[in-house]
Amino acid sequence: MTATYTFDVFTSLDGNASYGPPGDWGGYWGKQGPEFLDHRFAAYDGQQRMVFGATTFSAFMQMLPEMGDSPDPWIDRMVGLPTTVISSTMKAPLDWPDATVAGGDAVGIVRRLKDESDVPIRSHGSLSLNRALLAAGLIDRIQITVFPVISARTGDEPVFAGAGDFDLELLQTRTFDGRIQELVYRPTLRTWPTG
Repeated sequence: MTATYTFDVFTSLDGNASYGPPGDWGGYWGKQGPEFLDHRFAAYDGQQRMVFGATTFSAFMQMLPEMGDSPDPWIDRMVGLPTTVISSTMKAPLDWPDATVAGGDAVGIVRRLKDESDVPIRSHGSLSLNRALLAAGLIDRIQITVFPVISARTGDEPVFAGAGDFDLELLQTRTFDGRIQELVYRPTLRTWPTG
């Protein structure tokens, strides 16, 4: 049986990711609330495996010490999960409780993880990694959390830039704190006739 792979990502309404607190926005663009944070905590309960690309993993490694002793509880749960970091430059051991480094072709690594894992797989962020996995048909669910901001000037990167065309089947939608939307989709690559 193949494990389900979920691409979990935060975005502004205009589709931009944020790697840190740009300007005066702060974390979550300053729009988080108790319902959202409780939901995130629950989402990281139970057995699952995390997968990160090197850029996102490095960003977490820099961000965690800055949070001090009080990161959001869901982040503590995420850090405690078994984690695979796909990187050709990082070397073990990593300063992360249960992380391993996998070097080589990301598509092949994730295909193998999906075939061998008996628990769901989740990736938070890791945009370029997950765009490659989308193109390869390895992402089963996109869990996109849309924050009510437009960050055309301060957004770090368009989440789906260069990802290709996909049909999306809506599996679930939720609203948290009266302003944050979570949408869960099943993606299917859209192919177009050539010539």
